Amino acid sequence: MSLPSSLLTNLPEQLSLDQERPFQAIRLQSPLKGPRLIVTAAVHGNETCGTFAIERLVKQFELGELKLKCGAVTFVPVTNPKAYRLQRRNGDRNLNRRLIPTDTPAQYEDHIANWLCPLLAEHDGLLDLHSFQSGSQPFALFGPKNNQESLEPFAHAEIEEALVQRLGCSRFVYGWLDTYAKGIGRRATEVKAGRFNAKDVDIDTRYGIGTTEYMRSTGGWSITLECSQHDDAGGREVAYQAILNTLIFLGLLEGPAPTPAQDFQVLGLYDVYDRFDMNDTFAKTWKSFDPITQGEVIGTRADGTVLRAEQDCFIVFPNIKSQPGQEWFYLARAGGRLGR
Repeated sequence: MSLPSSLLTNLPEQLSLDQERPFQAIRLQSPLKGPRLIVTAAVHGNETCGTFAIERLVKQFELGELKLKCGAVTFVPVTNPKAYRLQRRNGDRNLNRRLIPTDTPAQYEDHIANWLCPLLAEHDGLLDLHSFQSGSQPFALFGPKNNQESLEPFAHAEIEEALVQRLGCSRFVYGWLDTYAKGIGRRATEVKAGRFNAKDVDIDTRYGIGTTEYMRSTGGWSITLECSQHDDAGGREVAYQAILNTLIFLGLLEGPAPTPAQDFQVLGLYDVYDRFDMNDTFAKTWKSFDPITQGEVIGTRADGTVLRAEQDCFIVFPNIKSQPGQEWFYLARAGGRLGR
């Protein structure tokens, strides 16, 4: 249940751990064996479309309008209670970076990780519901091809590739962790060169591990669905339908088989650029998935360095609020997976 907005505005900025909303997981278990799915929302506190969708579905299960056919589903309507209470992306830090258990929790998100990571590991698959800052349509991120490489070994590409096409959106993105690792390598070089106007810059490759990456590290599969812009109420319906489609696809619910997307776009992330200085500026107001032609100016550094596209590509996650030492924007190229 969400706190009333009138109460939210009167709460102090900092509360002790025991005053925060408790971590909550709603579990539904069939007597019959089947897949074990976990659905998370509000990993970032200002991304709440999934929270509303989960609350709606849980109510339908309680009323008997929906019945679990087999297996189990766990719903986490508010994954980051502190960020949710404060109505902002993070509590103390970004929960979807460096998501690993720790014996020495120092920040609020460390405590979440110690609760959430074992919970994820109990399941076969994860659907993680988010929303985005800029863009015009929902999109989903899926993982790597099956591989035995050290960065992200994986053996469930088939289920991710099949499910991602049945969530109800028509834009799919892959290549997150290897692109992030490439960016960390560049970041380490730039730190040595003194390029960042920032006190602390994280160069740990584990910083790229979020909910989906951690889920894959435990042997499971996972998909992130970006449902809408943050304030778009239509994202609630996108999230709701995606959960239903996933439950039906996995055989946990009865219902017409979700139809795979026909006319869709596939993009592979291949590069990421950090912000060095708050005076680094974009050439224009970019939105995620805007096309960029080879040679086009993307932005200009505070020192006058001009960043141009080396090939035809698309910009992804451009962030005008990015701080020095954090990702400023990603680049992606078309095709490479799902038969494209």
